Amino acid sequence: MSSDSPGERVDPPPPGVDPEEWCRAAGYRLLAGVDEAGRGPLAGPVVAAAVILPVGVALTGLRDSKKLSPRQRDALEPRIQGQALEFAVAVVDVASIEARGIFQASLAAMAEAVQALNREPDAVLVDGPWMLPLARPQCPLVGGDDRCRCIAAAAVLAKVHRDRMMLAYHHLYPHYNFAGHKGYATAEHLAAIRRHGPCPIHRRTFKGVKEFL
Repeated sequence: MSSDSPGERVDPPPPGVDPEEWCRAAGYRLLAGVDEAGRGPLAGPVVAAAVILPVGVALTGLRDSKKLSPRQRDALEPRIQGQALEFAVAVVDVASIEARGIFQASLAAMAEAVQALNREPDAVLVDGPWMLPLARPQCPLVGGDDRCRCIAAAAVLAKVHRDRMMLAYHHLYPHYNFAGHKGYATAEHLAAIRRHGPCPIHRRTFKGVKEFL
């Protein structure tokens, strides 16, 4: 798959219409949902996942990952992986975030996740209003992780993968308690940056970090 420029835009469905059924009715059969985790934190990578689910798959409890507890996401992860036709995860590290900017890094992570699938989807359902740097038909969906099962599944895989990475970083840099806040700008995290300064996985161009370089 070329990543030179965005592919054809598939207009999103009206409210109340299932996005996957909408895309299949338009002739796109193999659909990949893609989402990212980690745009907002002050530390750590952006992680994206892409998932192709079979038609009619039952994944009870699957919904917007932000409305699920860590335990619920952890329980869903192997079920998604076991029932998906394809899934892939991509990681964009802090150096790339600093070089590209967080918005472009997030788009790049999602495009890389789709490119890592073994099968090329006919269309990609993207969480958000954006088109990815990916030469495939794309349907951008605002609030997609609450409207579309394959996007919701991708969001869960991305979030679980990133949380585990942040737990590993917690053991490397315990002063910041990454296990507790996953790099987000909590009062505890900001106080730790003030006290200890940034560590190698902090995003040094972000407010809350750059002031303490």
